[in-house]
Amino acid sequence: MAEHRPPSGERAERKRLAIVRAARTAFLREGFEVSMDTIAAAAEVSKVTVYNHFRTKEELFTAVVGAALDEALGEALTLLESGFDGGTTVRADLIRACRAWVGGLSHPDVLALRNLVTGEIRRFPALGEAWLERGPKRFHASITAALTRLVERAELKIPDLDLAALQLSGLVLSPHQVYGAYGPPPGPELTDRLITHGVDMFLSYYG
Repeated sequence: MAEHRPPSGERAERKRLAIVRAARTAFLREGFEVSMDTIAAAAEVSKVTVYNHFRTKEELFTAVVGAALDEALGEALTLLESGFDGGTTVRADLIRACRAWVGGLSHPDVLALRNLVTGEIRRFPALGEAWLERGPKRFHASITAALTRLVERAELKIPDLDLAALQLSGLVLSPHQVYGAYGPPPGPELTDRLITHGVDMFLSYYG
């Protein structure tokens, strides 16, 4: 297959963004079986233009997933990369980052996209890998790096950083992922308790 070179330039980028936004709405409304004609009409471009940017529906959906996860994790990743500088307590920094993390990934659109990926993963394994790479794996690397800095400053004692990152995820995020897959996720009050108590449990063990 010849190498695919999508259009470039400012005008092409505007069209690409319009296609991705329209595709996100269409996928959430109709599922993965939505037609490319429907997406093209919603983006106000031709179907040829859609295929110029994205060779397949799976490629377009992967772009939708990537954009959604960039948006969902952006604040949390920034906090992890810029926080833990000693200006505030470790507890306060962790709670702030976890609130942004949980808030982004428990957004109804993100949960719905995650459910779509789960439903299509047997037919299109690449969708699952895209979700892992742009979501859990990227955030795992960022939280592990932040915890490493705390260990190096002797503020935490963590013998297995990868395990600790997974444990933190289990404490603060997993309830939203589990319940959000089958119904509404925990409400705001319970969410805050899960996060604050989860961080306290984490620090009571590794502090």
